[in-house]
Amino acid sequence: MYELYWGLKEKPFENTPNPRFIYFSSDHLEAISRLTYAVEERKGAALLTGDYGCGKTVISRLLFEKLTPDKYETALITNPLLNPMALLREICFQLNMKISTRSPKTLLLKKLNERFYENMNNDKDTVIIIDEAQAIQNLTAFEELRLLLNFQLNDRFLLTLILIGQPELREKINQFKQFKQRLAIKYHLNPLNEKDTEKYIVHRLEVAKARGEIFTPKAMRLTWEKSEGIPRVINNICDMSLLIGFTKKLDKIDRGLIAEVASDLDQ
Repeated sequence: MYELYWGLKEKPFENTPNPRFIYFSSDHLEAISRLTYAVEERKGAALLTGDYGCGKTVISRLLFEKLTPDKYETALITNPLLNPMALLREICFQLNMKISTRSPKTLLLKKLNERFYENMNNDKDTVIIIDEAQAIQNLTAFEELRLLLNFQLNDRFLLTLILIGQPELREKINQFKQFKQRLAIKYHLNPLNEKDTEKYIVHRLEVAKARGEIFTPKAMRLTWEKSEGIPRVINNICDMSLLIGFTKKLDKIDRGLIAEVASDLDQ
């Protein structure tokens, strides 16, 4: 709607996990590096946490894209609000395994173990990524996931399990000491600082083929203050600012407009 007015090829601040728009702050670089290391070195299990809207899902999709089918078989679970048995079945489904809905747990585990060995023999690694893992309500599901990590050889794990979620996920895992000890890699993704917020805004505008300055420096600083550095909130503020700036026929997005938009969003 406003793209032509601002000279953009597409909307730069959509809240979708599009890896093209990801801005790699030092925190994001560290997060993707640790998760990649966990997979490539077969570390068994890794945990990534971060506040709501900080970019965890984008990182999970970016990692998923890096895991090419010729080297990895990957199960991406995006809705883990399931009981333990349903979670195991969903993992099987994501690994393209034909499992009856009436299959008992012993059979599911047996079939999973066979698939892990089959992948290994075909020079493939198995990776299970569970996004929004804090949504797991039945805590015994963590015990089922821990049991999957028992499928290993003397010198390597047969799968890599990556859990991604909000900070309360750590609190849930802390209740299972044996599972917590299996997490070889842990990282917490923080909000963007002021400098990274400015770079984030500029980067997304550049990806959208912006010509020239659209947001003034003071506007970007206030965006950081109002959003507290959370990318999802930054996107909301910037997107609405572009829309209202278009309707008001402004030349640039200034601090006053950011204040107005942020106030409306708070209400």
